[in-house]
Amino acid sequence: MEPATALLIAIGTVILLGLGAFGATSLREGEHRAARVALGLALALSLPFFLVALLDSPFRWAMLGLTGVAIVAGTIVFLLPIGQVQRDREEPTSRIDERDIMFARARLEPETPNYEAYYTLRPKNQASDDRTRALPGILSPEASEANPPVFAATDATFEYIEELHDAADGPVAPDREAVQAGPTTGYLKGFARYWGARDVGITELRPYHIYSHIGRGKGVYGAPIALDHRYAIAFTVEMDRQLVGTAPAAPTLLESARQYANAAAIAVQLGNLIRSMGYRARAHINGNYQVVAALVARDAGLGEIGRMGLLITSGLGPRVRLGVVTTDLPMLTDHPGYDPSVLDFCQICQKCAENCPVRAIPIGDRAEIEGALRWRIDQELCYRYWCVTGTDCARCIAVCPYSYPDTTMHNMVRWAARRSGAARRSVHRLDRAFYGATPAIRSAPSWLPPKPASTTHDRSRQQMQADASIDKQGETHGNN
Repeated sequence: MEPATALLIAIGTVILLGLGAFGATSLREGEHRAARVALGLALALSLPFFLVALLDSPFRWAMLGLTGVAIVAGTIVFLLPIGQVQRDREEPTSRIDERDIMFARARLEPETPNYEAYYTLRPKNQASDDRTRALPGILSPEASEANPPVFAATDATFEYIEELHDAADGPVAPDREAVQAGPTTGYLKGFARYWGARDVGITELRPYHIYSHIGRGKGVYGAPIALDHRYAIAFTVEMDRQLVGTAPAAPTLLESARQYANAAAIAVQLGNLIRSMGYRARAHINGNYQVVAALVARDAGLGEIGRMGLLITSGLGPRVRLGVVTTDLPMLTDHPGYDPSVLDFCQICQKCAENCPVRAIPIGDRAEIEGALRWRIDQELCYRYWCVTGTDCARCIAVCPYSYPDTTMHNMVRWAARRSGAARRSVHRLDRAFYGATPAIRSAPSWLPPKPASTTHDRSRQQMQADASIDKQGETHGNN
């Protein structure tokens, strides 16, 4: 066999097997569109090489020459500094008041002292918030995604998390152990992973990490927060992709609650361990934070803040929940997770914004907020949609290209996207081709009870948008 013929057959075989393997992987992941596209391309792109291998020698060498030019040109383009995003004003210059986030505002009850105090402080938020309170609400049987058995299980998990609030802090052992920062850091990270954490990082605690005033959880509402710990341990826990993919249906909130609970259990155990060593420690868990978890996690090296306002991690994207423990135990810190490649990809992608049911995620460039450049979601509109569906939506997490499984093939794509602006633009186009601009909503696992027909409160997308958007007033504030 002539060398040109052998090379053409080898190239065709590599293309066929490579795309075929991607198609098979996509089938296992439940991505049927991606599988069809991959298998179609496997045949369409490999067949010309096999056919030209049957032709005369000049045609074979011409095909090889064109292939070589394409490879060289592609390599050069992928090495060019396209899409470089410079770090600029990444650290906020002011602290966020927890009373201003929707989770805190939603808890306010009319004719109570806290209600009166807040709306005296922020009168322009009152009309908008009162209209939000008039909607069915999260886990409401009147919500559009109401599923009583799943909602009951979810509520039970949130009750468990609330029971852990009292365990977030506690007495410190009187005898302080002598520790070395290096071994202690490895020891605590190892235990966090042993208890279920996916990734763990450490940062020095900075003023902008800490909420300025208490808005929920333990403590006096409206009291200033004076957290003087020096370090923060941040970690992630993985959310199940199939359940998140059902968003905005009930199973996605079930999974959210489960991972908030797992994060809370890990944080409480870490806090207990550190206090037993004679050092102060506080666990920051769902409903009882004193810190902005995403900012802490970014500065602890776990990821970058993306367009949807959530932490984009290297292996799972935003498909994680966060836990934080603050302490004065000496530890070694990690480098911040500033990642220009994520900022660049979020700039060109916008898939989360396009798929947000109520368009609460901004289109366009980052803007200066609290002294830092960032994208800010419209938290009132986002939360109002939650109160219509009864879930925490999570559609943005489900469609994000960074949320694909942590597998070899997806990680090869992530590797290229981190290193090349041209690769990021190619990945963006390929993601649309393989997975679609509007991915299909996934089915829930068969063991979960379906939404009962007798409790279904179906609304069209347009009607739910209208419900969430009614008479929107006021400005937006920082999200957790």
